[in-house]
This record gives sequence, C-alpha cells and structure tokens, in this order.
Amino acid sequence: MTGPNVSDTALQALRERIDSVDAELLALLNRRAQLALEVGELKKREGSVVFRPEREAQVIDGLKRRNAGPLKTESIAPIWREIMSASRALETPTRVAYLGPAGTFSEEAALGYFGSSIVRVPCASFDEVFKTTAAGAADFGVVAVENSTEGGVGRTLDLFLHTPLAIIGETSLFVRHNLLRRENALEGVRVVMAHPQALAQCHEWLGIHLPNAERRPVASNAEGARLAALDASHAAIASVRAGSEYGLHCVAPAIQDDPHNRTRFAIVTDPKRHPAPKPSGHDCTSLVVSVTNRPGAVHDLLVPLKNHGVSMMRFESRPARSGQWEYYFYIDLEGHPDNAEVGAALTALREACAFFKVLGAYPVDVH
Repeated sequence: MTGPNVSDTALQALRERIDSVDAELLALLNRRAQLALEVGELKKREGSVVFRPEREAQVIDGLKRRNAGPLKTESIAPIWREIMSASRALETPTRVAYLGPAGTFSEEAALGYFGSSIVRVPCASFDEVFKTTAAGAADFGVVAVENSTEGGVGRTLDLFLHTPLAIIGETSLFVRHNLLRRENALEGVRVVMAHPQALAQCHEWLGIHLPNAERRPVASNAEGARLAALDASHAAIASVRAGSEYGLHCVAPAIQDDPHNRTRFAIVTDPKRHPAPKPSGHDCTSLVVSVTNRPGAVHDLLVPLKNHGVSMMRFESRPARSGQWEYYFYIDLEGHPDNAEVGAALTALREACAFFKVLGAYPVDVH
C-alpha cells in the first residue's frame, strides 16, 4: 500500500495554511465589527447618520492605492462593501428601495452598492421608489438614470424635477440581457416582454431572430420573467438571476446590441434624514436647469463653467412639456460645491438660469 504522493501532501499543507489565514481573517473582521459598533454608539450620542458614502469611498480608495496584489484592485470594492454592509447591519438595518420584483438589474445595483446585509424594498415603478424613500419607508432608493446605449432614463429624469430627494451616490452596472423562456428553444415565441429600455437595447437582435414576435413593454425585466413563467409562448429579456428566480431557460445569452452596454444608477435619499456627502476627492455634482428662450441662452450656461475651469461630464436635455418648446438641461459637473471653483461656477450659473436645482453632490467610483 502506497502513501500519499508529494503533490497531495503539498496541497494539504496549502489548504491548512489557507484555513489558518481564514481563522485570522474572521478574528480581524470581528475586531473590525466591534470597532464599528463603538463608532455607532458615538454616532447615536451625537445624532449622526450611520451611512456616510464619502467615508466609505475614501476607505475603498485608500485600500486600492495600498493594494500590492495578487488580489486585483477591482476586487477590493465589492469585498469591502460587503464587510461594511455587515458592520452597518449590526447598528441598524438599512432599508433600500428599488425597481422590483426579485431579479432586476436595479436589485443587483442596490446589492452591489450597499452590500447584501440590507432590508430589500422592491417597488413596482420608479415613481414608487421615489415615494417610498420620500415617505421614510426606505432609507435610500436606487433608480436607473442613464444607459450607455439609450441615454437618459426619461421617467427618472422627470421625477428629479420635483422630488425632495437628493442624490448621494452612484453605481454603474454591466447589463447583459438574456432571452428567457419556459421552453428551451426559440421556436414558438409569440411575445417578448421587458422594460422599454431593455427592448430598445435589444432592437437589432429581436429584428433578426424574432421579427414576428410582439414586443410588449412591462414595468421591469424581472416582471417580464415572472409573466413568461406563466405562458410557454412568452419570453422575457432579463438577467440570469431573474431566470433562476422564476425557473426559466436561458434560450439566448447576451442579446444586447451593444456588447459594452452599461446602466448608471443614482442613490437617492431624503436630505433631512441623511445629510449631503462631504467632498471625497473624487466627486460629481448633478443639477437640472432651464433658461429663457432667447438667442445665446444655452451658450451662456457654459460660460461660467469655462471661466472657473470646471469640467462638464454630462449635458442632456428633456422637454419641459409646457407646449412652448422649452427644455430642462441635466448637467453633471466634476467636483463638489465645497470646492472653491465649483462653488463659484454654480453661483454664476444660477444667475443665468430661469430654473436651477442641485440634485446632489456625491463620490464617484475611481477604477
């Protein structure tokens, strides 16, 4: 009878070392959790909020700078978001509203930003996400604002005009659309259901592979998956997670027309309950403005930014729906209003606008 070979012995030794490191990590995580609890007690006495996005962004940025590998730098953020999420949950549960039901990209964005130790509050529409968060039934809301293929999400942009909520963070998600169905075949699909944005993002693929199928808009991709599970002739465009949730086959993976399709989500909250983030060093200021209908009015919007050296990262228009061919302009600026140049630019910009509203200033992820 022969004994274990050298390779097996070496593998067992490495596994034992990994087990030892895991035990050390667990002890360190519990030490960190205890310190987080002590911080939480201090915050309670001071009346401070538990979640500070700028603080978490600074922690993650610092760890990225110190990372010497072999762990990939892009792996740092998701690991530490989960650690911080678990620590926050020890102090108080964080309730997060998003477009549901289970399996939506909005849910995935919420989990990616806040970590999995949250209380999930799925909503039937973007309107409900705003209302739920404004009413205090959720601490934060997660809403899609922009897609790399289709541009701004119109309903979200319209809701920003009159909401009391403010943006305190953002996250972006690689969006991979899949055709899901009860039957594991393309033949016999009469109806394809998805959120209107997803249908638009898969327009070319559907035209080639399912030209005769009805394209039926629904409230969310996951809702389309839920409905597709009820009818064998229906299919849905949704995530793999939604397919697993509702027991569907992935008939065709990655059917989005743009292989680099991404969606950007905003994190919103009531500024009376959660104060605006302080500068983190990597910030974005979002605002919506309108100008009187006169020659050179739009040009005058850009002059204060140039004069004060402020970079504009996004500029998008939406009809004001006044019947007068007037528009609102949604602008993202690089920097924070507490930065001297951004503050000065905003002051000058306000004077040039008929309507002016800062939607929020918040840290952005730096890869």
